[in-house]
Amino acid sequence: MAPKAKKEAPAPPKVEANKIEDNNTLVFIVDVKANKHQVKQAVKKLYDIDVAKVNTLIRPDREKKAYVRLAPDYDAPDVANKIGII
Repeated sequence: MAPKAKKEAPAPPKVEANKIEDNNTLVFIVDVKANKHQVKQAVKKLYDIDVAKVNTLIRPDREKKAYVRLAPDYDAPDVANKIGII
């Protein structure tokens, strides 16, 4: 089951924007049933970028957020701009 990365989500809140700049991390809303390995593979396949680490959480409104830390070779603000997150 491939996760559904929503790149068409609105501009990220300030906290998530700080994660993009400070931690080289992108934030996606994914399918609740998707695991970290599936998220990593989907991001790699969809956007052709290497992923260093994935953290997930399920919000109280039952949406799953994936915090995807990019490999040091990639710059998160540039990637986010290219794929339309910011």
